[in-house]
Amino acid sequence: MQQLTVLVTSDGKRLLPEGDEFFATLARLAPGYDAIGFAVASLGFIKFQVLDGVTVVELHPRTVGRQALTAVERRIAELGDGVYQIRYLDTDWLSETAFTADAAIDRLRELAEPVAEAASTERFTVEPQDYGRLLRDTDSPLHILSQKWCSSFGEFDERILVFAADNGFSQRMMLAAVARNRPDPAFRFIGGGFPWLEADFPSRCVGQTLDSLPDKQYGAWLSGFYKSVALRGEPRYDRVTAQIRTAAGGYFAAHYERLLLPWRAPSGDMVVSLLANRIAA
Repeated sequence: MQQLTVLVTSDGKRLLPEGDEFFATLARLAPGYDAIGFAVASLGFIKFQVLDGVTVVELHPRTVGRQALTAVERRIAELGDGVYQIRYLDTDWLSETAFTADAAIDRLRELAEPVAEAASTERFTVEPQDYGRLLRDTDSPLHILSQKWCSSFGEFDERILVFAADNGFSQRMMLAAVARNRPDPAFRFIGGGFPWLEADFPSRCVGQTLDSLPDKQYGAWLSGFYKSVALRGEPRYDRVTAQIRTAAGGYFAAHYERLLLPWRAPSGDMVVSLLANRIAA
């Protein structure tokens, strides 16, 4: 049985996982499964494998990088007609077979077509970022929390707040529970480092849904992202610009990068953490 596995990174570079320094590091951090699977599911990589004459292309349509897809399309065009098995992640891993290069390329493009979503509004805009870059930025608090999530295999316990305090970023964190019998995320914790909040809000919000924020539209907008991260079980790294209405009736201009992480609670419910870093406008 002859087998060759190549990983195409989110920026279109080809590499062999064995011996690659980035994958050696990722293997120690991958949350409960292999580093290659994590790179495909969460970092936008494509796994390209030739196995006994069948070319297997594995990707996650929602995270795949545009440059990675272009590089794989070029490689398929070079190989020409043959048997292509396309494996992709939906709610589960699915598989389809194409028998020509054109059919394989067309199907990959269909799968990776961006899904229109009302992620931005007049007051709130979001720009998805490369999660792989965050893993390499070891000085960032977002990296530190991501590393903790990976090394904990995504399992939640209250010591995460102690960890955040010890590392100096608990004030910029939020935790919300997404229960199986209560789909609207509810606050479990919010730090005091959000200047647009009233001073007593962190102490009185626990158990309330996110639309209890002074800006209810902002709360509802945030809630959609929390629910999506909990449902998919995947991290999300974004840059956000928001005009947030305060309790006094004015607006606060917020520019920040955020990391949303899904944690499995002992009850079986999900807890989603948010860590925000303010950035220059």
